[in-house]
Amino acid sequence: MSQYDVAIIGAGIAGASLAAEIAPHARVLILEGEEHPGYHATGRSAAFWSETYGGPDIQPLVIASGDFLHYPPADMGGEGFLSPRGELFIARREDRHAIDAFVAKFAVLGVALAEVDPAPYCPGLRPEWTDALYDPTCSDIDVSRLHGAYLSAARRAGAELVCSAAVTGLARDRHWTVETRAGTFTADVLVNAAGAWAEAVGAMAGAPGTGIRPLRRTVVQLRVDPPAPMTLPLVRDAHERFYFKPEAGGRIWLSPHDEIPTDPCDAAPEEIDVAVAIEKLASAVDWRVDAVERRWAGLRTFAPDRLPVYGFDPAVPGLFWCAGQGGFGIQTAPAASKLAAALLLDRPADPIAAHLDPERYSIRRFRA
Repeated sequence: MSQYDVAIIGAGIAGASLAAEIAPHARVLILEGEEHPGYHATGRSAAFWSETYGGPDIQPLVIASGDFLHYPPADMGGEGFLSPRGELFIARREDRHAIDAFVAKFAVLGVALAEVDPAPYCPGLRPEWTDALYDPTCSDIDVSRLHGAYLSAARRAGAELVCSAAVTGLARDRHWTVETRAGTFTADVLVNAAGAWAEAVGAMAGAPGTGIRPLRRTVVQLRVDPPAPMTLPLVRDAHERFYFKPEAGGRIWLSPHDEIPTDPCDAAPEEIDVAVAIEKLASAVDWRVDAVERRWAGLRTFAPDRLPVYGFDPAVPGLFWCAGQGGFGIQTAPAASKLAAALLLDRPADPIAAHLDPERYSIRRFRA
């Protein structure tokens, strides 16, 4: 058996980005249960970078990640991972309070949101949607390229990736022994970056429960008439009941913003959730849906307080958590991985993450 300094369970965006940060300083093994990395949440994300998505407690991680995503270093390809999209928050007149509450929530963080007439931004918007905010900074994320860049950086620094390596057993003496379907490995530190399986991996390692659980989110690709212009911003209901954005060929990606508790699994969309999504779209715009071309579901994994979980578990020596990133793990990956790397290596944080408060996201909040 090869001995590693760190074994990371999970090669999605959490595990890949952390591996890229620590591989220059440690011998790193990444264990992925599927045949290829990013099969579950990372590979199914309709990700966008939005300063307000996730709420005020996620916003510091989002802002800290922005410059990196716009202007990545040469060893990450040197080409930005973001493309401009813009974001429109819409509300009916009777829901004006939702707009006011949204503005107040983010004003204390210095987020400037312009009040606009929504009609010019979203052709076909029904007239009862009278109130709106616009954020020009919202951007689409090239998820596949970002994830691939992190995996490539980790490999160049010496990290080893083993796929089809679902964990079947964990034991700790002086080191961790990790039994998988691809063999047995040993490491000094075990990182739980298992996404929807994080709670199960934690239990296997002997950790008390944290309440981290996966929630299913549905997305559908629709062909609509008239075709959606590519200039259409990301459109979000101010009550977070749906969102949609344009896709090539006049199509849209639509989500009913559902959060259905589920067991960790290869998530699949339910017909009822697809129908609900289309019904919500029809309440906002007068477009005709010509075809449902694709439908898929992903698992967004949250801790009970909906904040990510980073740090060494005080209840289990050598167990490090990098989990519970919800639907925000991609847009926060640059800052989150640098914060987690500093905690794992016991080193000063990279300037990107130096101002972040690690206690806000610490596993210790569940270990009183």
